[in-house]
Amino acid sequence: MYRGRLQRDLSLWVEKGLLPGATADSLLKEYDSRPASFSLGNVLMILAGILLAAAILLVVASNWEAIPRLVRVGAILVVIWAVHLGAAALLSRGAAAAASGLLVIGTLSFGGAISLVGQMYHLSGDEQTVMYVWFAMAVVSAILFRSGVVAAVAGFLAWGSFGVYLSDFDTRWIGFDPWMPPIMAAIVIGLVRYTGAARTRHLAYLLLVGWLAWLYALHENLWLATVYVVCGMAALVLASVPVTPLARLAKEAGAAPAFYAFLMAIIGLFLLHFDLDKGGWMVLIGIVTLAACVLAIALQGRDNGGVRYLAYTAFALEMLYLASVTVGSILGTSSLFLFSGLFVAAVAWVVIRLERRFAAAHREAEV
Repeated sequence: MYRGRLQRDLSLWVEKGLLPGATADSLLKEYDSRPASFSLGNVLMILAGILLAAAILLVVASNWEAIPRLVRVGAILVVIWAVHLGAAALLSRGAAAAASGLLVIGTLSFGGAISLVGQMYHLSGDEQTVMYVWFAMAVVSAILFRSGVVAAVAGFLAWGSFGVYLSDFDTRWIGFDPWMPPIMAAIVIGLVRYTGAARTRHLAYLLLVGWLAWLYALHENLWLATVYVVCGMAALVLASVPVTPLARLAKEAGAAPAFYAFLMAIIGLFLLHFDLDKGGWMVLIGIVTLAACVLAIALQGRDNGGVRYLAYTAFALEMLYLASVTVGSILGTSSLFLFSGLFVAAVAWVVIRLERRFAAAHREAEV
């Protein structure tokens, strides 16, 4: 998809005389020489690793009653060491796909080894501790092998750990365990930056969003939803304004930070609609929601498709909500749309003038 757009843009620039044809061909060849971001062979190799690891885990679950304990422990340790050493050998030869498959087998087999040892020797402990140890091993493996695939496994294990806690305690805050999801998410984000597994960052961001939603379910306080709105919009602004230090980090991380910051603000506004659903407060929250959508589009709408479409959707739904709840007549509804349209048009005029001014300043700086 991107190659097609690139080829069309290069052809257009050549036709307009902005770029020599030889340069355009060289640029396209350079792009084609890069390793593909998606490879069916790599995906199938990782799926094969998952299936083989599942087979090992099922064998462990069968309890191997006829096999002595030491033999069982030795066998699982041999599997773990063998696949990791094999992965190291394959990486040294440049066989990254096969190495990734072996690393998946080794990481998943480690969880089976923990269960096996605890089962055989009746060790005290719980599933939560097992998930922590398993996650820690995945993190170490991802660092040692600089493996984006294992970083993704660590992301799923972080979700698994949070799921185990919810299964055990539901909406109760018990001990230090509730703090582990954001800590694990931060570790996964660190692994993403270290291994270059860009798509894995979504597992971390979604874990943070899920944890914050669960946190609200514990308290259901107006102030907490307000904090989500304020912090989400503040993070969006900091990630969008070039003069802030966070903007540089956000730019390196792509579109995700701004999108999830805005998503958190939208979730907070959605929750406020339930807490303040009557009278003037309801209208005020509606206006704030519309203003937040317009601000998000002004800051990120041009370059960030996720923020743009989320803002479009939230804006449209809010307008329909206000029209159906706060306005009792067709004339009133048309008045609401009229004033909203005038407001958005005024904001658009200001944004267009600012964009022109920034573009002119940029051209002067280049000269």
